[in-house]
This record gives sequence, C-alpha cells and structure tokens, in this order.
Amino acid sequence: MRQVLADFSVSISELKKNPSSLLTQASGSPIAVLNHNKPAAYLVPAETYEALMDIIDDYELSKMVEERRADIDKAVAVSLDDL
Repeated sequence: MRQVLADFSVSISELKKNPSSLLTQASGSPIAVLNHNKPAAYLVPAETYEALMDIIDDYELSKMVEERRADIDKAVAVSLDDL
C-alpha cells in the first residue's frame, strides 16, 4: 500500500463535485487525490508548486556547478580585461 503524503485527501469523484470548496477547506495544504483509496495525484497551491520548481532549478544548477568544478584542470585562464 502506498503512503499518502498529505494531511487532506479526497476521492476523484469528490474533487469533481466542487474543487473550489476543497481548496478552501485545505487552507493551502496539499490535497491527496485518491483513486480506489490509493494516491493518484497531489493537488498543491500554485505558490507551493512554484517554490518547488525553483528548488529543482537550483538543485540542477548546483549539480552542473559541481560537474564543472570536477573539470577545473581543463579551465582556461582569462583576465577580466579580456572579457
């Protein structure tokens, strides 16, 4: 059985009936959408989703930085005046 990673959960049929009311009831918390009592999706506020996307972007950039730092011996020295 999969774990439900939200304090608030609804069935798909409940979600179809009145999604706005559910968002209000959840007060900005994630909502687990269940299908046959198993999580099918999570509904998160737009602000939370945007913050998660920013975190993912930062993580991917940090991985790129670390990869490039590993190749520091291939770096080419330049002066600021050359730029």
